[in-house]
Amino acid sequence: MDAHKIRSLERNRRVSGWNWRKTECTGRLVQQLASVYEVPVRMVMDAWMRTRPADEPPRLPERERHGPPASAVEGWEGLNDRQQVYLGEILRDDRMTEAEMWMRRQNEVTVPPARQWRKLPFALDAPAEVVGHTRLQQRLRSAGVHDRGAGATLHSLERLKLIKVTRDRVEVPGVGEVDRTLVEITRRGRACARAGLGEPAEPAPPAHLLSEWLWGALLRVAAAGPEGLHESELTGKSLFYLAVGYRPKRQSHPSRGFIELRPRMAPGDTHVLEYRWHATALGQQHIAAYLHVYAEMYPDAASPPQ
Repeated sequence: MDAHKIRSLERNRRVSGWNWRKTECTGRLVQQLASVYEVPVRMVMDAWMRTRPADEPPRLPERERHGPPASAVEGWEGLNDRQQVYLGEILRDDRMTEAEMWMRRQNEVTVPPARQWRKLPFALDAPAEVVGHTRLQQRLRSAGVHDRGAGATLHSLERLKLIKVTRDRVEVPGVGEVDRTLVEITRRGRACARAGLGEPAEPAPPAHLLSEWLWGALLRVAAAGPEGLHESELTGKSLFYLAVGYRPKRQSHPSRGFIELRPRMAPGDTHVLEYRWHATALGQQHIAAYLHVYAEMYPDAASPPQ
């Protein structure tokens, strides 16, 4: 891809080539065009899909995997041996729970939202001889670090923002309601534990795809169907990344243009009754093209409309 070919493309002239129909080749072309025009890759991808809707979307090269960030390594090394064991076991229990949720989905069993099941039971406020030990307590007991100082260790990890500690109440057969301590590993804690355990960093999502938060917002609008979503039902920062005519900051690039406000007219088209959010053609195309990818990335996100 040289300057002559780009000039021909800009003038709507035909440019010959052997690999225009290969998505891995057009994916490299998208990256080159983004570099030439000094814009994010997502802008070139959106322009490509908007103007070539019949083509299969380009497949971007996978991002290179790098070692753990220095901050994660420093965070792990700043923990004492006991704290490292606790954080490592919490990460392992989180993964075990994630695998269990995956198995339940495969068997078409209802799965609660991730914000619920990622809160791992740590302890029940009742005699152990009556309620037993949680899975996390059993793992820590096997490691020889579960004792009366467990609460202090949890709170020290929480102060470092490596985990979150919450409490709720549950019904225990034969005992009644008891208080329960829950722990949830944070993004920072996950990175520190992975660095300490010598595991590769989790790959970043492809540059042209949405975060889980934005993907959920797009699905909400798409799920509303032809009626659309009332303008008051979608507010906040998501509009600056998804809605036509918005941009996150004054000097930044415009939003993806996946949703737009359309007027709903009164009978006889005398006046506008209200405005409603609808998915644009590009937004619908994005959902259709990458639904299978998002399903793997964010399995707890709502399903799109059929």
